[in-house]
Amino acid sequence: MKVSGFSFIRNAIKYDYPIKEAILSILPICDEFVIAVGKSEDETYNLIKSIDSVKLKIIETVWNDNLRQGGKVLAEETNKALKAISSDSDWAFYIQGDEVVHEKYLPVIQQAMMQWKDDAKVEGLLLNYLHFYGSYDYVGDSRRWYRKEIRIIKPHPDIHSYKDAQGFRKRNKLIKVKQIDAYIYHYGWVKPPELQQAKQKFFHKLWHDDKWIKNNIPDTDYFDYSQIDSLQHFKGTHPKVMLNRINEKNWFFSFDPTNRKNLKGLNKILYWIEKKMNYRIGEYKNYKLL
Repeated sequence: MKVSGFSFIRNAIKYDYPIKEAILSILPICDEFVIAVGKSEDETYNLIKSIDSVKLKIIETVWNDNLRQGGKVLAEETNKALKAISSDSDWAFYIQGDEVVHEKYLPVIQQAMMQWKDDAKVEGLLLNYLHFYGSYDYVGDSRRWYRKEIRIIKPHPDIHSYKDAQGFRKRNKLIKVKQIDAYIYHYGWVKPPELQQAKQKFFHKLWHDDKWIKNNIPDTDYFDYSQIDSLQHFKGTHPKVMLNRINEKNWFFSFDPTNRKNLKGLNKILYWIEKKMNYRIGEYKNYKLL
């Protein structure tokens, strides 16, 4: 069984992306890892180059900064990396620059890959998500956070990154997947407030024009983490590859998980139903579950 990891990145240092940790977290179960490194304003290329592994394959790219609609450029960069993986790979493992896999899930993922490798009906594997917010001590638990996404696919010429690179499609149709008992740890909302605000300003330029940004993104130097609806304390352990970063950068952030003041009206009712029944009404599903 041959497994190719793939991802893309740009300005990882400037916007504090744990891309090195992301790559290292799945590298043990990959035979190669293709990373599309966009032309950056920092030392992102050298950061990636510092990963000492013969498995690593770097392709240099230039982002289309004029493509400011729906985050499409993110899908374009994802597809560049996907097209560069080996043609004889059985699986392609996609991980974004702020996503990390805990080492305890690697055997589970490998076993699922072996189990479904030769089943033509299975086109991908579906993983669960934990979204960290504010610090490494809290995770989002409201409807604003997606619970599952495709991160492992069987390479095929007709499979491509979808919209803003959240998932994948095959000829613009939903991919058929099997759910596996493994999690992606998403750290995109864990940065010092000044870096989070800088990232927001940059990130929204991939979706909107300058007028929208001026009207919707506060003109401030620090992100306000207090404007969140609901969080829970994280009681587990973080991936080993993240521990140095966490020890160096875990700033003070306080939140009372029992105080959900920003959950109002229908969202409050739907939240209560989801917690009682473990079922999300009207959940968006970017896949077809087998």
